[in-house]
Amino acid sequence: MRHRVLSNQHGQDAFTDLLFNALLGFVFMFAMAFMMISNPEKSGNIDSKAEMLITIRWPDNHPDDVDAVIEDPRGELVWYYNRDSGLMHLDRDDRGLFADQIEIAGATVRNPLNQETVTVRGIQAGEYVVNLLHFKANYNEPLDVSVKVEKLNPSVSVIYYGEHQLNGSGDEKTAIRFTLDAEGNLLNTNQIPKELLTRATSKPA
Repeated sequence: MRHRVLSNQHGQDAFTDLLFNALLGFVFMFAMAFMMISNPEKSGNIDSKAEMLITIRWPDNHPDDVDAVIEDPRGELVWYYNRDSGLMHLDRDDRGLFADQIEIAGATVRNPLNQETVTVRGIQAGEYVVNLLHFKANYNEPLDVSVKVEKLNPSVSVIYYGEHQLNGSGDEKTAIRFTLDAEGNLLNTNQIPKELLTRATSKPA
């Protein structure tokens, strides 16, 4: 009789453990499903931290070093010696092939892209000047460089896109000058040359 009672108790304990484990499993699956639920209204939204993006590019795998020199409406400059100025920031200073390769497990991995980017984090009324500086040239042939200026908000729009040629170390050219109003509307553009390098180099590094 005692053996029968112990047997029944053991069976009840096992059944209780099974129910408890099943409940734990259900709670775990519910928690995982809840965490994976996404709000479809928020999908595809991009939290942009910039108002404008200025991109300059030259041929992939090219060893030359090209720099962007940008002036804002207050006369502040941003370039590789001064990466932050006012609302402008040099996100990437590309130096051609220099520092574009690393060794991984005995193999050389190279980034072929030659690109500099400057972000503008707020809109100021007035004129912006985008200059190109051929900081270091390795060949005698002219170097093709593209410039793109994009306004990012409320939607992406291209203020300027154009191709330019640089002709050796020290060559500085004005790619585009554009004027915005306080709301960020484009008022006008021109390509009248304006040298910025003299001012940039006169500032402390």
